[in-house]
Amino acid sequence: MSDVQVIKANRSENRMRGRKVEILRVAAYCRVSTDSEDQLNSYKSQVMYYTDLIKKKPEWALADIYADEAITGTQVTKREDFQRMINDCMNGDIDMVITKSISRFARNTLDTLKYVRMLKEKGIAVFFEDENINTLTMDGELLLVVLSSVAQQEVENISSNVKKGLKMKMQRGELVGFQGCLGYDYHKETKSISVNEKEAEIVRYIFNRYIEGAGCTVIANELENLGYKTKYGSSRWVQSTVIGIIKNEKYKGDLLLGKTFTVDPISKRRLENFGEEDKFYIRDHHEPIISEEIFEEAQKILAKRNVNRGVHQEGQKRNKFSRKYAFSCMIKCGFCGGTLTRRNWHSSSEYTKTIWHCVTATKHGKKNCPHCKGIPEEVIENAFVKSYQLLCSDQHEVVSVFLQKVEDILNDDTSLKRLPKIEKEMADLQRRKEKLLDLRLDNNIDRDIYEKKNRELSEQLKKLQDEQLQLVELGKNQESTKTRLREFRKNLSSGEILESFDRVVFESVVERIIIGGYNDEGVEEPLKITFVYKTGIHSNLNAKDFKPKRKNAAAVHKDAELCSYTSNEVRELCLHSSSDTCRDCGVATKEKYVEILEFTHFVEFFSFKKIGENHKEKSLVKKVTVVVALDLGTGNTKNLEYENE
Repeated sequence: MSDVQVIKANRSENRMRGRKVEILRVAAYCRVSTDSEDQLNSYKSQVMYYTDLIKKKPEWALADIYADEAITGTQVTKREDFQRMINDCMNGDIDMVITKSISRFARNTLDTLKYVRMLKEKGIAVFFEDENINTLTMDGELLLVVLSSVAQQEVENISSNVKKGLKMKMQRGELVGFQGCLGYDYHKETKSISVNEKEAEIVRYIFNRYIEGAGCTVIANELENLGYKTKYGSSRWVQSTVIGIIKNEKYKGDLLLGKTFTVDPISKRRLENFGEEDKFYIRDHHEPIISEEIFEEAQKILAKRNVNRGVHQEGQKRNKFSRKYAFSCMIKCGFCGGTLTRRNWHSSSEYTKTIWHCVTATKHGKKNCPHCKGIPEEVIENAFVKSYQLLCSDQHEVVSVFLQKVEDILNDDTSLKRLPKIEKEMADLQRRKEKLLDLRLDNNIDRDIYEKKNRELSEQLKKLQDEQLQLVELGKNQESTKTRLREFRKNLSSGEILESFDRVVFESVVERIIIGGYNDEGVEEPLKITFVYKTGIHSNLNAKDFKPKRKNAAAVHKDAELCSYTSNEVRELCLHSSSDTCRDCGVATKEKYVEILEFTHFVEFFSFKKIGENHKEKSLVKKVTVVVALDLGTGNTKNLEYENE
């Protein structure tokens, strides 16, 4: 048997990528997490230390110093110098990387193992000083895995402690994470905010236009046209910016903390807080820009519009709320209740025109809404102008009396005065339930008696709670009605006579439009246009009276004059004309309307019918006015006829 000579291994020799290396090209990696003064001093010390260390060793040559300043170690993608070092390693410019500890290299276990393995395949060592680990000479990865996991756990512990500290600040009412918003200036010294009056005007404009009925896209376009700028100086406004302002509770003086939260310290992904973490709501934290009533009204409108974005029934197309055009989502069909949508007829010819047509007929066939007709947009605009002119001129005093009557009824309502009494009764019942429970726990009453009495008290408490909710809702509705009345009175008293359609005026006074419907005899009227004002007043017009001349008409048609409600002469075309009778319109005296209003508990609307000369019988009939009023207290309508004075 031949003798075998063992040649001992010499682990001190360096071999890189299949070649023996006399001098190692060593790179040092340094990092600090924050830009605090202490951390920056540590950063400079690390750079100086490794520069001297590498130069002192003759077998090492300084390749480069790679350093990331004020960068977290949990994500390598954000560390530019770390990525540059890895690229240089892959290009063969570095033989060994030296760093202080595993936590300086990476605080993410997966990243640590990923890059260590990547460099090891290229024959590049990573030396961690504190742990005394050389990735090329160690027998396994177990120690590296354990130590890198410890580094990651340290990050998670620090993150948890920071979260607790922030929550404690929120509980104390301190402003946390505020980056500034339109209308407020942030003061870092006192950690408080104050109103920026110039920007606050933009905020008030946004809320007022939104309550008037304008959509967020429309408001954004208006802000751009007016030259307003965002908080960060941009002249471009988008829908999401306007929605964010409308949702922001800071504008009513309150503060909500904890709107978002960080999922974990590794990915640093932030999500909107839907209840996963605690929130902290602080009332009257700072000076408000808008009133709480306006803010709540805007939230109701926002919630109402969001509901319409879903699919109500399976298989149906979703009904998306839009305010792109003045009449978008404002017009309802008087026959089927569907929404009217905007369409273009004859779009490829010179006779093109824009019309509004019932979506039931256009999407599901005429048989589903046989009586509806397409109404040109120009007709609806002209009809509103005429309706508003009549409302602001001939009926100004009548409407003023009506508005005052409604306000007096709301102010005299004593229903809300019962709220404090209900709260007192509820507190008394709650105390009685607690005493009853104490008696049962002390075995002073039987179980059956306890359950019977407790059930009775619970039923009484439930009734009071239901009554309380109804009164609170009634209070909100009354306050909303008062606000609408004030806005309507403001627009009415402005004295501006519209000569052409104005979208801002339309959205500020009109609640909705109804196209089509039935008359008192139950006969279909496809061309009937009903404007429902925000005060509850209804104005009925006929689309035929505002129909424009056809572009291909052979003869020139003479414009028909509309009745103004002030003349006793028979007009060529009356506002309330029919095939049998031409009704000469007149104006009733203010005293007569006061008499009508006194018959009602709460008047929602009133309309007028005037009877004049009968053309068939060629006889003069006395002029009579019929006033129709709706009593919200009983749900009945009341009619009264009288001769015009």
